[in-house]
Amino acid sequence: MPYSRAPLDTPTEHPAAEARADIRLVVTDMDGTLLDDDKRVPDGLWEVLALLRERGVLFSPASGRQYATLAREFAEVAEGMVFIAENGTYVVRDGVELSSDPLDPAVAHGIAHTARRLVADGVDMGAILCGKKAAYVERTDEAFLAEVRRYYLEHRIVEDVTAVDDDIIKVALFAFGSAEHTVAPALEPFARSHQVVVSGEHWVDVMNRTADKGAAVRRLQRDLGITPAQTMVFGDYLNDLEMLDTAEWSFAMSNAHPEVVRRARHLAPSNNDNGVLRTVVRMLDLPVGGADR
Repeated sequence: MPYSRAPLDTPTEHPAAEARADIRLVVTDMDGTLLDDDKRVPDGLWEVLALLRERGVLFSPASGRQYATLAREFAEVAEGMVFIAENGTYVVRDGVELSSDPLDPAVAHGIAHTARRLVADGVDMGAILCGKKAAYVERTDEAFLAEVRRYYLEHRIVEDVTAVDDDIIKVALFAFGSAEHTVAPALEPFARSHQVVVSGEHWVDVMNRTADKGAAVRRLQRDLGITPAQTMVFGDYLNDLEMLDTAEWSFAMSNAHPEVVRRARHLAPSNNDNGVLRTVVRMLDLPVGGADR
């Protein structure tokens, strides 16, 4: 069930919360939030999505994942769904771009050159230049490509990522060690003018300062006439922080990054305990048979 933070950040049950909620938009991160640690969708997801649709509640995945990857995951229910992809830099509904925020090519190329220097210095990592058409990589070993395939259905191996013909909306960097300690420090020069976000234990994303999940959610709220009081969001990692600020019903997963827990207004059970669906079902009093509520 949902929780509300007490003044000293002690999680306490808040059984009256659902009585006050008029939810029109549910936005959730994917990895570490909706999906469990084995990257599986929670039991009951499709039933809950059908009930939300019946009530006119828009469900929107907001992820660092590629649009094509998200669209495949939700292929059977994708009609009318808004996909906030690539950490908010590319937003699509029914195959139509709603918004995007491409990087200056010189910046994208500069990040790629930085990644090459890190590799030359012995850091076990690789860069993914994320375009609207596909994601582009130079590294070809199976261990790295297996990680790329998790998040980028449409990906291409090229000799030179700086020579591709595409709008680059984000550069993602994957490290087999701690990305926060091995990759992020080398990107400090870009942090002066762009967002450098540690989006997972092994991932760092670089985007324009104007692009994040929060900006995408605010634009969606404005376009649809939905207020923060009518919005519920879920997140677990640092690339979710701005998104949490868009909703009065902002939830950190109970096993989220400490900064996310501090930023959110409420706590939900962990991603491995079906926290998103349990909270949505309870808050909206959905008639889900046999659900753990």
